Amino acid sequence: MKRFLSLFMALMMIVALLASCSGPVDDDAAITTAATTTTASETTTATTAGEPEPEPVPTITVDLEKFSIVYSENDHDYSKRAAEYIKAEILARTDLDLPIIKDTDAQAECEIVVGETARDISAELDAETENVEFAILAEETQIALEGDYFIIAAAAYFFVNTYVSEDSTEATIPEGVYVHEPIQEKAENFIILIGDGMGVNQTKLFNRLNNTRPYSDGEDIFYGYYLPNQGFSRTDSLTGTTDSAAGGTALACGFKTRNEYVGQDKDHQTIQSITELASTLGKSTAVMSTEVSTGATPASFSAHTHSRANSSEILDDQAALTRDYGTIVNCGLGDIYDMTSIEAAVISTLDTLDDDEDGFFLMYEEAYIDKHCHNNNLPKTFYALLRFNQVIALFMEYAFYNPNTFILITADHETGGLTDNFEYTKGDHSSADVPVFAYGDGSELFSGQTVENIQIPQTIAAFMGVDNFGDQTTFKPLKKD
Repeated sequence: MKRFLSLFMALMMIVALLASCSGPVDDDAAITTAATTTTASETTTATTAGEPEPEPVPTITVDLEKFSIVYSENDHDYSKRAAEYIKAEILARTDLDLPIIKDTDAQAECEIVVGETARDISAELDAETENVEFAILAEETQIALEGDYFIIAAAAYFFVNTYVSEDSTEATIPEGVYVHEPIQEKAENFIILIGDGMGVNQTKLFNRLNNTRPYSDGEDIFYGYYLPNQGFSRTDSLTGTTDSAAGGTALACGFKTRNEYVGQDKDHQTIQSITELASTLGKSTAVMSTEVSTGATPASFSAHTHSRANSSEILDDQAALTRDYGTIVNCGLGDIYDMTSIEAAVISTLDTLDDDEDGFFLMYEEAYIDKHCHNNNLPKTFYALLRFNQVIALFMEYAFYNPNTFILITADHETGGLTDNFEYTKGDHSSADVPVFAYGDGSELFSGQTVENIQIPQTIAAFMGVDNFGDQTTFKPLKKD
């Protein structure tokens, strides 16, 4: 026994000696993490024990009182609105009323330069960005913000809400060029944008036709491709290749149904739309379309009938929805190519919905992609796609200024059987998968996925806190891990 104890004590001494040579074990330090916390003045990254801490990000501190805000006269209205937003927010936070000037005006002593301007600092800011990323360059007397088209709105929001405080006219900003992503918050506002008849090849018409339309931004890409999360949706109804009524009902109610049915299941039973669901949750709601309100898609989000041709029943249901919940039904915007009236309708509707602290739900449809594909008219299909692009830009701009907004762009079906050589193969709908583009909190669930169309409203309802929306017998809402 004494010999065993002697051996045991000797062993313990060896273990203690080894421990003293290797140093104490820190359980926390043994875990590698990639967590990064970014502030206005430094970036700190948790590292494994023994690795050197990264150097603090160099910053500059500027006195905002000395600055003017510059926007590009040739950058459509995006940079102008971004400049006006920065001006209004700085005024609200600091009581400084900074002047706004054009890039064709004489250069001021200190400038916040918004968008791609004629100023030298805009040329100096040549950062590589992807999707909805934007870049900020800060120097002692100039600060430049840059983002493609409507993405400049994300840069303006980020700049103000990251670097401008409410208790000082000074702003501390990382010096040099930095690429950022838009700020996102938990979604309270939900927007579905539907390009009726818009298949994958319709979105790629920019590869075939030149954009010279005066109502556009001169863009050479469908704006959905800027969104970071992209996938596809299957569209067949219980009848087979879907019509717009069954396709709209799937996107509105989360149920597969038969062609011609609007807001009803295969047994003619009324089923709740996501418009109605949002209304019962206290959210403001709106249904918009370039088609009249009795069209199949707007009707699917606001009415219930066994036939899409029952216009009087659809109108009665829409009137009841407006009476009971205040739902805005703003349709019949038309196949027009002066964006003034459409932009005014979108902005007015958003201004009204924005007043609701509980958030809102809105569906917007561009109906004439489908109509022109039925006629196999490629140029007019492209013109309608361009109009849809401008509306997408308006909604995305809103989302960047209101980061609690979720946006999903898709179609109810494809029309025309358009090939990748941009030739029509039919005059009716096809069963081709349609694209899905998503942005906002939770949008990553759609990235790289091919979903059933009914899973789109089911998932949005789950974001609203309702997990049992729609027919979940076979297909269920997408879930976060």
